[in-house]
Amino acid sequence: MQRQATISLRLELYREVTAIVEFEYGDELALDDLAHRVASSRRQLQRAFAEVGHTTFRQYLTAVRMDRAAEMLAGSDLTVREVAHNVGYRQPAQFAKAFRRRHDLAPSDFRARARIFGSPGSDSVPIATAA
Repeated sequence: MQRQATISLRLELYREVTAIVEFEYGDELALDDLAHRVASSRRQLQRAFAEVGHTTFRQYLTAVRMDRAAEMLAGSDLTVREVAHNVGYRQPAQFAKAFRRRHDLAPSDFRARARIFGSPGSDSVPIATAA
């Protein structure tokens, strides 16, 4: 059984890092850099994501990026390439593959569907948050 101090520390680390990701999702984000920014270790952040968020840092970052991309595709006239760049992808093909994994549609198909049905983001799964 974990000590309460350990649980509290991991919850706080998770909250700090997820707040950074929510704000800076379009930038290049690396776990080591974020660990340094929140005065922690890579391993502690990995544990925080596993125990508090029930995910990994990479999965969380990808989920945030894909959900923001869905919002941009549904609510703007940005090209798929521009959306990919805005959410941190340099290669549109990698972006499209990640988007399909998350939303079960190609980005252009998602945009067309959102415009027809007028429900941006309805296909997205909510991002895990701490209780």
